[in-house]
Amino acid sequence: MKIITRDVPPRAAWALEQAGLHPLLARLFAARGITAKEQLDDALALLIPPAQMKGAQEAAQLLANAMAAGQRICIVADYDCDGATACAVGVRGLKLLGAPLGWDKVEFLVPDRVTDGYGLTPSIAQRVKQRGADWLVTVDNGIASVAGVRAAREAGLNVLVTDHHLPAVIDGAVVLPQDCTIVNPNQPGCGFESKSIAGVGVMFYVLLALRAELRERGVFDAKTQPKIDSLLPLVALGTVADVVKLDANNRRLVAQGLKRVRAGAMPPGMAALFAVAARQPAKASAFDFGFALGPRLNAAGRLADMTLGIECLLTDDAGRADELARTLDGINRERKTIEGEMREQALMIVEELFDESEEPPPAITVFDPDFHEGVVGIVASRLKDKLHRPTFVFAASGAEGKEHELKGSGRSIPGFHLRDALDLVAKRHPGVLLRFGGHAMAAGCTIGEEHIDTFEQAFAQVAHEWLDAATLQRRLEADGALDKQYRRADLVDTLHAEVWGQGFAPPVFCEEVQVLSQRLVGEKHLSLKLKHQGEPVDGIWFGHTEPLPSTVKIAFRLDADEWQGQRRVRFLIEAAEV
Repeated sequence: MKIITRDVPPRAAWALEQAGLHPLLARLFAARGITAKEQLDDALALLIPPAQMKGAQEAAQLLANAMAAGQRICIVADYDCDGATACAVGVRGLKLLGAPLGWDKVEFLVPDRVTDGYGLTPSIAQRVKQRGADWLVTVDNGIASVAGVRAAREAGLNVLVTDHHLPAVIDGAVVLPQDCTIVNPNQPGCGFESKSIAGVGVMFYVLLALRAELRERGVFDAKTQPKIDSLLPLVALGTVADVVKLDANNRRLVAQGLKRVRAGAMPPGMAALFAVAARQPAKASAFDFGFALGPRLNAAGRLADMTLGIECLLTDDAGRADELARTLDGINRERKTIEGEMREQALMIVEELFDESEEPPPAITVFDPDFHEGVVGIVASRLKDKLHRPTFVFAASGAEGKEHELKGSGRSIPGFHLRDALDLVAKRHPGVLLRFGGHAMAAGCTIGEEHIDTFEQAFAQVAHEWLDAATLQRRLEADGALDKQYRRADLVDTLHAEVWGQGFAPPVFCEEVQVLSQRLVGEKHLSLKLKHQGEPVDGIWFGHTEPLPSTVKIAFRLDADEWQGQRRVRFLIEAAEV
């Protein structure tokens, strides 16, 4: 592990401090590209206008017409947290905006991970038609569903695609679904600056455009218009859980959502999820969204039916919300058990690939007949984190008639574009990949069971060609030393209150410390007594069991725990340079 200290532009840090920011925050923000206090303003008025998102105004006009005509809308969601929150935002938002017209004809359908797979398929389109819908609206999917949109149109459905993924590329050319309206900042010709907006953010923008359209039509005015900012807690949750880059626009959306959550203004389902996770909404952070609420919603899509998660976010009945949140919590515990067992089995398989004294191979492929396809992505992520190698984990398909297919989920490291690697494997070995798609850091594919060895060799070959020793060395960016004057519980609260996440990394400090004592707790965590700048401080390294030398450079996050009514600062160890 190589710990690298982030560069802090001195002018930017000075300017932020002069503008009234705490010196520590000024330094942290400057290191993340902030040069002026105005960039940190989270006012809603500073959001990129909806008119800049290609297709949003056309979508607004069509939805307004549908409402006026009393037509029925069915939202087709995805089965992850972004898809669930986008669906809840769509249903709640359309009902809010339709209420002055006496319109509330909106329902949803979410595909099953196992039987349906991802996205709008022809069979899903048929089910929407059978429900009596006039409009099919996708959230967090659809941009690559060329056949699904075609089937929906042939069935007589109007189609609106809202998505944030990249469109399909066939024979080197971008191919879009035809005869439908598309709202997606990543479609060709869209000038919307925030290309990293989540699916839930795109749906929120469609609602902003729809509200403006209904104002134009005189349905309400600026004073009487529905307050769709009540949806921002859901937008924030989906944005963080989908691990999209927190650019300025996304940070504003998350900050606004957090403000409302901390004030207790959120759907009952979110409040219930905070309760089962034993987290306090009044102190909510982006971390809670990513590691407490998000996983509980995602678990439904992985092991059961995301309908449960969406219903939890849609209900206004506190008792029902509590019941659904408890169910989701139980499913998440089951997910953790399955994931743990799969991870142990995967590590055993990986250990057979190379001796302990050797470096791991440049890429990892793991398959076991007993793996659960809903959890392969998480296991791939854990293996990637442990070994710092691009990793694919495969499980047998549970879909009827597809028993001989393997579904794989991959996670990558910086410097290795996973989807492009799959594309090269497909070109070199025609017929091996039945389907594939994804992004630089995460991708998925389906192969025939008989091709697993070919895939493993081909994937490893691409990694061998593309990855050099520097890329394969694990690196962690940190924020340098923490002055002991900032080692305070109130500073922990100050840091936690800010919006951190993907592309705007939470503060991690690094410096040399003395290890005074160390012991294992719970058999898998290293509890430490450290000397930091001449003073003692507690530390803990979760999930780490190897002892540290007496003097060591560590990377750590600042935390505070409570003991007998006293709050004490402790270091959460992220890495050590040994």
